[in-house]
Amino acid sequence: MTLDIYKFEFDENNKKYIQVYNRIKNLILDGKLVGDEKLPPIRKLSALLGVNSVTIVKAYDLLENEGYLIKRQGSGCYVSKIKKTRSISAKSDLYRLDTGNPLADIFPINDFKKAVNMALDDELASLFNYDDGNGIYELKEVMVDYLAEQKIQASPDNIIITSGGQQGIDIISKSLLSYSDVVFIEEPTYSGAIDLLKMRNTRLISIPLLEDGIDIGLLKMKLEKIRPRLLYVMPNFQNPTGISYSEYKKKKLIDLAEEYNFYILEDDFISDFKFLSENNRTLKSYDKYNRVIYIKSFSKILMPGLRMGLMVVPTELVERTVVSKHNSDISTSPLIQKSLYYYMSKFNWDKHTSDMEKIYTDKFLETYKYINKKLGGRLTIIKNKGGINFFLGLNRGFSSRNFVNFMYNKKVALQPGYIYYDLDIEDRFF
Repeated sequence: MTLDIYKFEFDENNKKYIQVYNRIKNLILDGKLVGDEKLPPIRKLSALLGVNSVTIVKAYDLLENEGYLIKRQGSGCYVSKIKKTRSISAKSDLYRLDTGNPLADIFPINDFKKAVNMALDDELASLFNYDDGNGIYELKEVMVDYLAEQKIQASPDNIIITSGGQQGIDIISKSLLSYSDVVFIEEPTYSGAIDLLKMRNTRLISIPLLEDGIDIGLLKMKLEKIRPRLLYVMPNFQNPTGISYSEYKKKKLIDLAEEYNFYILEDDFISDFKFLSENNRTLKSYDKYNRVIYIKSFSKILMPGLRMGLMVVPTELVERTVVSKHNSDISTSPLIQKSLYYYMSKFNWDKHTSDMEKIYTDKFLETYKYINKKLGGRLTIIKNKGGINFFLGLNRGFSSRNFVNFMYNKKVALQPGYIYYDLDIEDRFF
């Protein structure tokens, strides 16, 4: 099939990745793309449409989250066999257990609207120009205080404001990694990070997770033979397993990074909340050697649609990271940045996070009890002490792909687990 069917004219007033998502979704729903048909590679489609590769990655991620496509590691993206007849919005009776999006009714919408108005009243003209690329200074000062509460010492000079955590991973991969550089990752790990790291043509080496974090013994054996440029980890309530690292392993990773001369990319999306863990401190809070590049997403603790995040970057990497950020999107929306500054400094941020923690913890406990009561002894349940994910395994020989399709027909949407592995060798988890 010709690639011309993917071409269309962009509306400059709307997000490009949303437009790409809608274009492909409509092709599927109209029957012009059929089940199991392979979609164009990310680079080829980005070149065809004249957009950044990240735009295609985000569009594909959204299509995957909504069930329109499936990713097959090492092969590419394919139209889902079950999606053509789906209409998520129309199926109000569909149980959505396949996304981690918070419910809209817990957003602090009224207070944030006031914060937006305060920003507009304050500096109307400047809010619609680009900032210097690495963030509005007032917001970075507020973030210094926010990070200090998490026991992270930072200065405005080392903070870069990003358009979400995903962009942070992309920026670091562009600024730090070159062709054939070695990157160690957890197994399993966040699928979006796997895709972005592969786009840099890096060599990924997976280190299995144990109940208390990454397998330190195996990691040390690998380090004796291979020197990575980067280790990508999610030490608290890891995606997808929900596993949290022990304090010993957090400290040991810092020591190993110094001993073997590599950086650690810490991806943090919900360590603000403790859940049932004994230690929800970030890896960065133990970083006595300045080896950790810290990425913080606010999508789970504020509102995902704001697309706000930050990075704390070692001094020697700041300049190249700022250049990479500028090449990605020039600047994060000054209006959203200024609004967030007012919200965090003028409203009760502590109360908001406290309320959110109770909501998330209650939901976690309810789900934890139900899953263990109903499925304990029948399925493998990866032990976790918090977060928004539960990683479950079928008996060996069964396929999560088939199971996810089967459950969708029962009006329950789940995520297949194979997308969280670099190599498509494990297909029983979901």
